[in-house]
Amino acid sequence: MGDITIKINGMDVTAPAGSTILEAARLAHIEIPTLCYLKEINEIGACRMCVVEVKGARTLVTACVYPINEGMEVWTNTPKVVESRKKTLQLLLSNHRKECLSCVRSGNCELQQLCRDLGVTDEQKYDGEMLESVIDTSAAHMIRDNSKCILCRRCVAVCEKVQGIGVIGANERGFKTYIGSAFDMGLGETSCVSCGQCIAVCPTGALREKDYIDEVLEAIADPEKYVCVQTAPAVRAALGEEFGYPMGTDVEGKMAAALRRIGFDKVFDTDFSADLTIMEEAHEFLDRVQNGGVLPMITSCSPGWIKYCEHYFPDMTENLSSCKSPQQMFGAVLKTYYAEKMGIDPKNIVSVSIMPCTAKKFEIGRPDQSAAGVPDVDYAMTTRELARMIKRLGIRFNELPDEGFDDPLGESTGAAVIFGATGGVMEAALRTAVETLTGEELPNPDFVDVRGTKGIKEASYNVAGMDVKVAVASGLGNARELLEKVKSGEADYHFIEIMGCPGGCVNGGGQPQVSGSVRNTVDVQGIRAKVLYDNDAAKTIRKSHENPSIKKVYEEYFGEPGSHKAHEVLHTTYVKRSVNGN
Repeated sequence: MGDITIKINGMDVTAPAGSTILEAARLAHIEIPTLCYLKEINEIGACRMCVVEVKGARTLVTACVYPINEGMEVWTNTPKVVESRKKTLQLLLSNHRKECLSCVRSGNCELQQLCRDLGVTDEQKYDGEMLESVIDTSAAHMIRDNSKCILCRRCVAVCEKVQGIGVIGANERGFKTYIGSAFDMGLGETSCVSCGQCIAVCPTGALREKDYIDEVLEAIADPEKYVCVQTAPAVRAALGEEFGYPMGTDVEGKMAAALRRIGFDKVFDTDFSADLTIMEEAHEFLDRVQNGGVLPMITSCSPGWIKYCEHYFPDMTENLSSCKSPQQMFGAVLKTYYAEKMGIDPKNIVSVSIMPCTAKKFEIGRPDQSAAGVPDVDYAMTTRELARMIKRLGIRFNELPDEGFDDPLGESTGAAVIFGATGGVMEAALRTAVETLTGEELPNPDFVDVRGTKGIKEASYNVAGMDVKVAVASGLGNARELLEKVKSGEADYHFIEIMGCPGGCVNGGGQPQVSGSVRNTVDVQGIRAKVLYDNDAAKTIRKSHENPSIKKVYEEYFGEPGSHKAHEVLHTTYVKRSVNGN
């Protein structure tokens, strides 16, 4: 289509034809503020923060949706533009519950930051009616507070367009408009899958995860309780962002050190049970292939995906691997094998997980997740909660020495750490399945065809004379597209990996908040995923079946993958749910 040259603030700027003013301005290193805009997801010009002056236009125009044309002249910071933006902020604040001191997003709130940038204070410029505060706590994973909502509709867009669920939307009209579910149902009464992507894109404190910091600290203070923590692979790839480290910094060592200083009795790594998951999952896959089981087999590590499947593809729950997720496997091993080994009553063990995922909060309450007669995991916390806990206790994270995890449930392989990136579970499973089928060592354990942040990936591998067809999807909208092709017969696979969040766990709903301006310009998923792949490449052992601690737990407790004991402790069942209920 060619390029177009326009003037922005008197400077010539060349941008591809079809670009908006916002996109052209960014090419000239000019940042136009936005609130509602998410690239390719929510381009609606609703918030009016991105207004600019265009020569010849009667009114200010919204830069995020206004296309450029040859010779256009644009001004982004005239007194008229600045005054309009300030007025918009003042109007938003007039119907906003200003609890900045206690709000979980204080210091990392896009509304708050824009007010600072434009010199807008909380002094009430516009007096009048405020909508009644409605707080929804019905969901297992989150709290929705409409008194802090600015109606940007980012949450609505990501739920509908990215995740393909659409359980929230704009209700009523005009001043009475609010974001909610159909028929004013609580979110927990809908087919919400707890993925937390709505929280991840919310610019304010209107959406937040349920916080269990107080309960965990209370358990740590109880001398009768033995409190153990596990940390998921993706947490180490993002936690540093909460403490000023550049995106893409691996803080595994400092994270382990911080957890010890919080007071946990043992600091373990979910990567251990990711290796365990591969042992069970690879065995299950080979058993299905060799003995006529239900195919394609679909991974079960992502609880958001599992609940989505139960609601929207209940006829395919038989395709799901019966393996518990690594979080739940870890809790189950902790309260059975480890409890017996250490002589501790499982009832006195408090199992805590640090996860990039809000759906884990729902998962811990699922049925058939209590191998020892008590919940496998007692508290699932997000990466953000861990950061808040560290700050609350005055731990100077950046000054901590690097420390390792505790044994024996802290030893893991490179295959385990890549679980946090889309395609990682598939690659880890292939490393073990291929060597098991062929009886030969892989010359190169890297299956690069399933890597990358593309929404749907496909590959075929000839293994022991058999073509094994695999597919990987991340984001539930992509999962729907892939499964519809499977159901129609358009696509044929043996093994499918699905992650509920786009890009996998590195982009989970419980990861550090990333502003819209960063999301729109930076490959967050790719940068965080690189941490995990670099970690994998640096490992001495990169295949789950070679983990010495995994070998030991089978020798001492489970016998072999897929054994009766393994099924009792490490496997689970699923529920066929309706689309309109929980």
